[in-house]
Amino acid sequence: MPLQRLQFKPGINRDNTNYANEGGYYECDKIRFRSGSPQKIGGWLRYGEFSLVGICRQMFNYITTGSDNIMALGTNEKAYLEVGGNLIDITPIRATFTTPDTDNCFTTSVSTTTVTVSITAHGGQTGDWVTFSGATAVGGVPASELNANHKITVLNANTFTITVTTPATSSTTGGGTAITAAFEISIGSATTFVGYGWSAGTWSRGAWGSAAIVPAVIPQRDWWFDNFDNDLVLNVRNGGIYYWTYTPSFNTRAVLLSSLAGATDVPTEVMQAMVSQNDKHLLAFGCTPYGGGDFDPLLIRWANQDEPTNWTPEPTNSAGFLRISRGSQIVRALPTRQEILVWTNSNLYSLQFTGTTDVFALQELADNISIMGPRAVISANNTTYWMGQDKFYMYNGQLQTIPCTLRNHVFSDFNYDQSDQVVCGTNEGYQEIWWFYPSAGSEINDRYVIYKYTDNIWYYGTIQRTAWLDTPLRRYPQAVGGYYVYDHERGVNDDTSPMTSYITTSDMDIGDGDNIMLIKRIVPDIDFSGSTAANPQVMLTMRPRYFPGANYNSTNEPDVTRTATVPVEQYTEQVFIRARARQMGFKIQSTGLDVQWQLGVPRLDSRTDGKR
Repeated sequence: MPLQRLQFKPGINRDNTNYANEGGYYECDKIRFRSGSPQKIGGWLRYGEFSLVGICRQMFNYITTGSDNIMALGTNEKAYLEVGGNLIDITPIRATFTTPDTDNCFTTSVSTTTVTVSITAHGGQTGDWVTFSGATAVGGVPASELNANHKITVLNANTFTITVTTPATSSTTGGGTAITAAFEISIGSATTFVGYGWSAGTWSRGAWGSAAIVPAVIPQRDWWFDNFDNDLVLNVRNGGIYYWTYTPSFNTRAVLLSSLAGATDVPTEVMQAMVSQNDKHLLAFGCTPYGGGDFDPLLIRWANQDEPTNWTPEPTNSAGFLRISRGSQIVRALPTRQEILVWTNSNLYSLQFTGTTDVFALQELADNISIMGPRAVISANNTTYWMGQDKFYMYNGQLQTIPCTLRNHVFSDFNYDQSDQVVCGTNEGYQEIWWFYPSAGSEINDRYVIYKYTDNIWYYGTIQRTAWLDTPLRRYPQAVGGYYVYDHERGVNDDTSPMTSYITTSDMDIGDGDNIMLIKRIVPDIDFSGSTAANPQVMLTMRPRYFPGANYNSTNEPDVTRTATVPVEQYTEQVFIRARARQMGFKIQSTGLDVQWQLGVPRLDSRTDGKR
């Protein structure tokens, strides 16, 4: 029997059974499709020598007129700027204490590194950060270790502890009378917490069991960033708006926008702050109303044009407000080329600058839609893509549901309690939209799904990423995993470790599956271009079985190895395999360091071997 070409449809389909998807691919991890053929995805390398404090949820990049390439990063504990590989802490200060409140506030205990600090009504909570300056050495602890940024453990309203490096040589109290203690805004939750407890619902309220208990929801901390010319506007979701003023020395922290000179009627609580770059209005989506009052999750307000501190509507300025009428809260606002898209939890709106006395106009685009979380949306190539509660959407002037061959695979194994963690980003070099999400058994993002919009195909894999940014201002797409920033599409490894990458075909058979096939050999077609290993290789696994519901039979798993690269790449010419079954799939996998591969069109030597 002549050699049979093994050519499969690009993309992964898990919404059909393995057998029903004959002629396609069924499983994968860390692969992509290029020109219709599967290949290992690009690797990543750690960027910079720094590590972040807290879990990063947001990244934003811009360049100043002074040519500073600034990356803003927000974690549940800190707000940072990264410039030239240097990390700068700009977390806003909540309160500052000086003499006499801080006089001789340090107490050491001999042979320990724990220092007790006494500041009346400090207002901090365990995990918060404080920076001391002006202190002198106490009990053998050097001044340099006291005059630093410390995480605190609260003992009571007036005392807390910090940890230093040098154990104290005596038990004493001191530090001097010129100490300044600057407390940063309180930290937020790393994940969304839903539960019950004292002071939540009816616990500790009225008679025991007097009413139904209401769960407490503590959302994860999310930051929003945008630039106003060279300066940075930032806010904690459902918190205040902060403003960082650009200086070439980068030696200032962000401050409350309301604290700047001339600030008027700045909303005190904002879901998302954003700059409308075309017309230079600072907008607040979901905020406290003009004149004060309770937070309104459907209210949109904006400051005067080119004046981000002036939120007082006047006949002579463009400050103003309007309210969305449908939905219960604004989830996200995203600027596009000609409009700002605004999602509530049930509707999609378009906000457009009119240039008239109304300033902005609101138009409903769609109802009965959903969005998984505030960061589950991105725009690419003049089209906006997002993950809903049970499907994927796109909008390019018309709202559409994206057909997805992985819909059941994604949404049937999803931790909906952590839906706010979903991160969406582009990988423009490969025309891809990435969504990172938490599987049902995970409290963090541990999986991804990719939509290649030029080919309308899907694939998926496993990786832990909490923030992603693909920007033309940086050489590589950058993402945060754990406490580190990584350059993606850089190299072929998982930082400095090997990366496991594989793809598995759906089963194929001879005829209608009523014949037994005998497999004798396979002629591989593997391209190892891009590998830096001396002898890169992949493992080829044939997967024979007799019925769709049966286990796969065992077979040998030969390696396909590159043997020469000059003048033409050479590799294993043919692999001899003896396998007998009604249907068969195969798997390509690499686990080695410095290996890159792309699958071409292998050929199979098989023949009919009777019926039984």
